Amino acid sequence: MLVSTTNDLPGYRVVRHIGVVRGITVRSRSVLGNFAGGVQSLFGGKLSVFVNLAEQARQEAYEHLIQHAQEQGANAVIAMRYDANEIMEGITEVLAYGTAVVVEPAA
Repeated sequence: MLVSTTNDLPGYRVVRHIGVVRGITVRSRSVLGNFAGGVQSLFGGKLSVFVNLAEQARQEAYEHLIQHAQEQGANAVIAMRYDANEIMEGITEVLAYGTAVVVEPAA
């Protein structure tokens, strides 16, 4: 599966446009994670507990995006983006979305 944040894939041509696909996950911070993050914030710098949580959420949303695109018959996703919203305190939705297409190598 080819995935690109651009609107095209150099070296490939779109032969079929399938449409919008998405992957979504909703994550919450644990009490232990909040505590560890709070301790890290006292010393400043990178909050690795929260960085890891954010990365896991993005990866999970990305994997769901790929699965949705494959189920629709795509072999590529173009114009891929991430979005995140806090649903409520400590609960975040992460969305990966893009346009599913079928591509083939350019002649």
